[in-house]
Amino acid sequence: MTPRDTNTPGKPIKAYRDSHFINSPAARPLRIMSEYLAPQERFELHNIKDTVVFFGSARIRSRADAEAALEAARRGGDDTAPAEHQLKMSRYYEATRELAHRLTRWSMNLDGQEGRFVVASGGGPGLMEATNRGAKEAGGKSVGLGISLPFEQTGNDYITPDLNFEFHYFFMRKFWFAYLAKAFVVMPGGYGTLDEVMEILTLIQTRKVTKKVPIVLFGREFWDRVVDFNALVEFGTISRSDLDLFKVSDSLDETFAYITEGLLKYALDEPGGGM
Repeated sequence: MTPRDTNTPGKPIKAYRDSHFINSPAARPLRIMSEYLAPQERFELHNIKDTVVFFGSARIRSRADAEAALEAARRGGDDTAPAEHQLKMSRYYEATRELAHRLTRWSMNLDGQEGRFVVASGGGPGLMEATNRGAKEAGGKSVGLGISLPFEQTGNDYITPDLNFEFHYFFMRKFWFAYLAKAFVVMPGGYGTLDEVMEILTLIQTRKVTKKVPIVLFGREFWDRVVDFNALVEFGTISRSDLDLFKVSDSLDETFAYITEGLLKYALDEPGGGM
């Protein structure tokens, strides 16, 4: 059946205006390309040359929210253990927020380097929100590379509006994480965070990403328990030198210094993406 233009009875509709076709399996290559071309156009419009990407859990709340939840649990006579745990984990929200703030202020003060090292998150709540919040509080732009999910909000109130994206395809979202990134900060997280950092490490290990990229896994208590990288060396599934691809730290000052020194050494004279 030939689709018809509802505005002009009897006239066939143009293919790119036919929602049935655009959402069909046959048009999948067009949808994929749109998730490449549309972000590219907006990054160019905003003069975004490269990014510092933060990964981390959508479930970790701010200190203020965690304190309010704990107080509510106490008033209601409920079990306070979950709220107490949330309050403990909120230190990662505040650390993310502060680090994003510091990196944004630092990048904005680079002489003659507009659009460099803009912080980017996965565009959701939790530590992603903390990333965009820190950048906004510093007076800078930030990117949100969201993904449509059935059980999680996309976007947060702190992303620069025109740099707020919602992807359908995980692999296109991951492309934009990797392509523009010149550094990564990986906070505690779940399956999504582990998937993202392992893919980045794999791309660097296999030299699909050839640029020098400083990577910090923040939160030693978390990372030492969740991923035993030394065991991978002992079992012979990675090389000892693969441990040099990242740094584990509990210190905001150490993380900030490691990231900024790496950016100045490896990335300052090479704006733009690359894989």
